[in-house]
Amino acid sequence: MPTIKRLEEFIAKVETNKHDEAIEEFYDEDASIQENQSLPRIGKSNLVKNEKKVLARAKSVHSKCLRPVFINGNYVVIRWKFQFNWLDGTVTEIEEISYQHWDEEHILEEKFFYDPIQLHPK
Repeated sequence: MPTIKRLEEFIAKVETNKHDEAIEEFYDEDASIQENQSLPRIGKSNLVKNEKKVLARAKSVHSKCLRPVFINGNYVVIRWKFQFNWLDGTVTEIEEISYQHWDEEHILEEKFFYDPIQLHPK
């Protein structure tokens, strides 16, 4: 189970909009991330690489945890709101739920739930 301190450190890191660094610091080497019903991406290096690719397409990113955060043993649920200002001038806003499985210090598995219509830039 993550400590409240460790979980708050994770949230703070994501809110600095350095998602790739959050993965490097807080995810297990064999972690997986799954979006809705897509196949999971597996392995920290793969997750970091994918996140860097997404961030490279953005002029800026704004990330916010919409509280409360729910913890039950090794499971954590966080509601996030993200705004991506893309290099092409479009904006994407996504609100999602993150369902995480932690060991004491690292995220082992994470699944995001969101409405895919939000992926279309405004």
